[in-house]
Amino acid sequence: MADQDSYKRAAAERALELGTTARFFIEGVGRLVSDGMKLRGVPTSRATAELAAANGIPVVEDLVGPIDLTVDGADEVDPRLNLIKGRGGALFREKLVAAASKRFVAVVDQSKVVERLGEGVLPVEVLPFLWRSTAERLAALCKGLKVRGGEEAPYLTDNGNLILDLSFDTGIDDAGALARALKEVTGVVEHGLFVSMTDTCIVGGSEGARSLERPL
Repeated sequence: MADQDSYKRAAAERALELGTTARFFIEGVGRLVSDGMKLRGVPTSRATAELAAANGIPVVEDLVGPIDLTVDGADEVDPRLNLIKGRGGALFREKLVAAASKRFVAVVDQSKVVERLGEGVLPVEVLPFLWRSTAERLAALCKGLKVRGGEEAPYLTDNGNLILDLSFDTGIDDAGALARALKEVTGVVEHGLFVSMTDTCIVGGSEGARSLERPL
């Protein structure tokens, strides 16, 4: 875990050159703000908003026009820079921010780089109302699924919704096709597949950070 954190930190330091970064360098952004840099942040979770505010970073939840740059983490990234996000529970807001951004940069450690998405679970945010019916429809698209936190005390997102974690036998064959299929399921609010949204992925490893650009 210590090595993974150092790899993430190396990647985040590289991302800091682009203007902002994820969890490890909110404090660094705060120092830039205190030194006079003019910026506003759009947090993707309440926890991020609180950390940003504590470090003197102005935050907004609405704005006119696009976001200049978003830098965020990812749970998995494939060779085309498609991502799985949302294992931290903020996938809906993360996708809204990414979709509103001129440029989206993912920051990961090398353990998150995979040949095919779906090595771990794919989070899907669903409405609590009749969620079991939604789960039955989703079951046709995966090997299995579980309610995050369990049925007795389920995890709730910042939006008050549930997360169903989908698993796959041999990964996800076609991320784009699955993303479209998930969006068509009644009861699904959003899913954790970020397809063709990432411009750059900064990967931290034992030899420092490297940048990957989305293939044309």
